[in-house]
Amino acid sequence: MRNRIMTAFIEEIENNGMKFTMDDLARRLRISKRTLYEHFSSKVEILDAIIDQTFAEMNEITEQIIQDEEFTLIEKIKGVMNVLPKHWEFYDLRTLEQMKRHFPEQWAKVDAELKDDWAALRLLLEQGIREGEIIDMNVSLLLKILIDATNSILDQRFYRDNQITVSEALSSIVDVLLYGLIPENKRR
Repeated sequence: MRNRIMTAFIEEIENNGMKFTMDDLARRLRISKRTLYEHFSSKVEILDAIIDQTFAEMNEITEQIIQDEEFTLIEKIKGVMNVLPKHWEFYDLRTLEQMKRHFPEQWAKVDAELKDDWAALRLLLEQGIREGEIIDMNVSLLLKILIDATNSILDQRFYRDNQITVSEALSSIVDVLLYGLIPENKRR
C-alpha cells in the first residue's frame, strides 16, 4: 500500500502540482483519509519516503554495477551514469521548483543528491585515468561535466516535446560523453 500511495502522490503532483491535500490523495486512491494516515502522517512524510527510496535504490543499483566482475571498467562507468530511479518522472524541473518553494528541506536533500560528488563514479574515473582508459584530466571538473550533463534529464518537458524517453535521452547523453560525437569508423 505504501508504494501505491507514493505512486498516487507522484501522479497527483504531475496533474495538480504540489498544492493538493491529503483528501485529494485519498480520493485519487479511492481510500479513506484514515487509511491513508495509517501509512503516512503527512505529505512531507510521503515526500521523504519517495526521496529516500529513490536514492537508496539508485545507490543499490550503482553498487551492483560496481561489484559485477563481468563488466569492464568503461561498462561500469556507463552503467553507473545510466542509473535511473524508480520514480524518475518525479524528478522534473517543474516539480523540483515547486518542491523548493513548498518543501525546502526536502528540496535541499534532492538538490544535494543531484549535485553530489557521486563518490562511486569518482572512484571509477580515477581508476580509468590510472589505467589509461580515460583521458587524464582534473577529476572534479570531469565529474561536474558528467553530472551536469546527465542532470539535464530533469528538463522532462523538452524530452516529452521531442518524443524522446528519459532513458533514451540519458543513454544518448552518456554515449556522447563517453565516446564523443564522431562515429567510431570516422575516428583517427
